[in-house]
Amino acid sequence: MSIKKGKKFPYGIHVKDMKDLCRDKPIEQVPASDLVYISMSLHIGAPSVPIVNVGDKVKKGQLIAKENGPVSANVYSSVNGEVVSIEDINNGLGLRQKYVIIKNDKTDGELLFDQMTEFSPSALVERIRLAGIVGLGGAGFPTAVKLTPKNPLEFLIINGAECEPYLNCDFRLMIERTDDIYKGIKYTAKALGINKIVIGIEANKPEAIKAFEKYDDIDVVILKKQYPMGSEKHLIYCTTGRKVPTGKMPFDVGCCVHNVKTMIACYEAIELNKPFTEVYMTVSGKGVNNQKNIKTLIGTPYQDILDFCGGLNGLAVKFVAGGPMMGKALLNLNHYTRKTASGLLALTAEETNATQPSNCINCAVCAKNCPMRLMPMYIESYALSGNFEMAEKYGAMNCIECGSCAFNCPAKRSLVQSISFAKAKIKEMKQNGR
Repeated sequence: MSIKKGKKFPYGIHVKDMKDLCRDKPIEQVPASDLVYISMSLHIGAPSVPIVNVGDKVKKGQLIAKENGPVSANVYSSVNGEVVSIEDINNGLGLRQKYVIIKNDKTDGELLFDQMTEFSPSALVERIRLAGIVGLGGAGFPTAVKLTPKNPLEFLIINGAECEPYLNCDFRLMIERTDDIYKGIKYTAKALGINKIVIGIEANKPEAIKAFEKYDDIDVVILKKQYPMGSEKHLIYCTTGRKVPTGKMPFDVGCCVHNVKTMIACYEAIELNKPFTEVYMTVSGKGVNNQKNIKTLIGTPYQDILDFCGGLNGLAVKFVAGGPMMGKALLNLNHYTRKTASGLLALTAEETNATQPSNCINCAVCAKNCPMRLMPMYIESYALSGNFEMAEKYGAMNCIECGSCAFNCPAKRSLVQSISFAKAKIKEMKQNGR
């Protein structure tokens, strides 16, 4: 084991982290809701296909939707109860998705997998696939797919940066469930056939750094407090010095990156035989009475989570699913926990900026701060004019949507939304052969 300082990456920004609102609060379990709303689109890739019908009795841990293709994941019931509806719902993000709605009968017990007797790499990957585990650092890419790379890898990198403001659940897990994370790491390394293991932790988390000092087969890299340090490409560079070329993936430079929460899910699937049915989140912002770090079942209504945290104080003007930089603003609270849920923020006017955007003044602050070295002002301009070919030429597809550009824009332009729109249109054009 070694402890070393990570490299610094150019550009990026420094934001007030606001983590002190609940940094020192241990994780609490949210009681199961009367109704859970489980989306069939809990991850990146194809939506899962329901295999239950209205009126069916289900158990916690029972498979209710099967993976649909190579980039998809199984979905399990998070409660015991009855399927009362399978319908398309407009959720708080404004997306219309299919949900399986289950009425909780409040009984105990759950279904578990059979105890594993073989721990070969293929058996470990199959258990992780069966459990429906996806990457819990953001995108939700099925973990089993990442564990079957096309070429041999050299580094397993564990993302303990948690650079998003407000969020603390990764930090709490690193100090509360250190050994479970370690076990998950070792199983993942075995599945990949990797001996070199690195965990990157930002310097503002000394307790987490100390927690991992005891493992002699993991290198701890202390990262500069910098946003977006948790981005895959930047984390790889800062921990190993390797650069992922434009258009390439981490496995192209011999690396595989996983979040600490993903490692806990892997440990629980392999040793505790549990399918993936619950998530860890931070509930914060000055608009909620009691900021907390929580463990909650997939499908829990966000209103129930806020009630568990003492409700709102009347000052909240904006709700965000995730962190303030890369999270998504909610149209309303008709939203439910997903596999990739990391935070629920109730922000006050003091914590947000409702200033209407003005014309771009060509100051290039967005370009100076872009960690991907793009020119967001040009990409936005071409996106708004419908010239998506030029938007692609200026690197729209390389944008990681970290929000650094919009954060410092003096004109308060919605740069990330425009670039995200351009990326969607470029993908659509390519699918249609244009």
